[in-house]
Amino acid sequence: MKKVTLPFLVILLSLLLLIPGAVRADSGIIVSDISAQVNFPADITFSMTAESDVSITDIRLHYSIERASFAQVAAEVYIPFTSAKSVDAQWVWDMRRTGGLPPGATVSYWWTVTNITGKKIVTEPSPVYIEDNRYDWNTIQQGQVTLYWYEGDNLFADELMAAAQDALVRLADNTGAELENPVKMYIYASQEDLIGAMVYPQEWTGGVAYSQFGIVAIGIGTTQSQLEWGKRTIAHELTHLVIHQLTDNPYNYLPTWLDEGLAMSSEGELELSFVLALSWADANDSYISVRSLCSPFSSYVEQTMLAYAESYKIVAYLINEYGSEKMSELLDTFKQGSGYDEALIKVYGFDMDELNTLWLSE
Repeated sequence: MKKVTLPFLVILLSLLLLIPGAVRADSGIIVSDISAQVNFPADITFSMTAESDVSITDIRLHYSIERASFAQVAAEVYIPFTSAKSVDAQWVWDMRRTGGLPPGATVSYWWTVTNITGKKIVTEPSPVYIEDNRYDWNTIQQGQVTLYWYEGDNLFADELMAAAQDALVRLADNTGAELENPVKMYIYASQEDLIGAMVYPQEWTGGVAYSQFGIVAIGIGTTQSQLEWGKRTIAHELTHLVIHQLTDNPYNYLPTWLDEGLAMSSEGELELSFVLALSWADANDSYISVRSLCSPFSSYVEQTMLAYAESYKIVAYLINEYGSEKMSELLDTFKQGSGYDEALIKVYGFDMDELNTLWLSE
């Protein structure tokens, strides 16, 4: 048997410490070449190399998505491989099977490697930053809002940021609600670019709020008409993030009419298409009840337009008639997990059926 001298062992250990990403424990297992390659938005490839003085028999990948949640959940993936002393492991997270992640999200991952003697090593968590590297993003920040864009000049971005700040002021005036955590807004140059950043999107998608991540993604062109549409959409989607931060609880969601009504109010005055939807409903006595508006809105365009318009009017009635302090109290009551009727009765003294009668009589 060849004798190994002490100086040689010192040199060997020093070389191991110099291996990028190498992790060694008393188990005798070495994990190195740890990496995660993002192919946005389709997949993430996790890779690593493991070595041991005896055969490696088990490899697990663990990952956790960083987002607002009342229970931190980590996924575990068993990696199939042929047992050996040296193993290259790889696993591809296919977003087409699980749903995609928005740009700006973060995933933490780590590996567990076990050898035939039962000894194991658990690597330290490493972050993976989910970015859409298909574009060269510019960035501006004001307060807790960071805006990313890649097409259009600085004036274009400044106008969108001003729209976001104005929406936050309107929302605070109407409800007392303010941002509790930072948010990111990704401005794609078109609807097509936005859809290309999503997994199985709806073809009509123009903007989306990823409330658990504090992220908004919107497709906004640089023409004046697109810019004006974009300002309203930013106000709308940003409001969803603020309200989610303010009312998130493990027991109940907001009624859809309240969530969408507040978002519509942040846009400013009701647009003509929604006004016409209300006029049609009035002429045909075909309003949707407040109770029905608690559920997700219809997929039919005419009914959807009316649902949004009514939500705006219902929220406007509550704010104009009872003030922003009562609306703030209502949101706080929902944060406690209250039921829909119970919250309205506690704050205003009437349930949804009575609210339906009241706002229609205005």
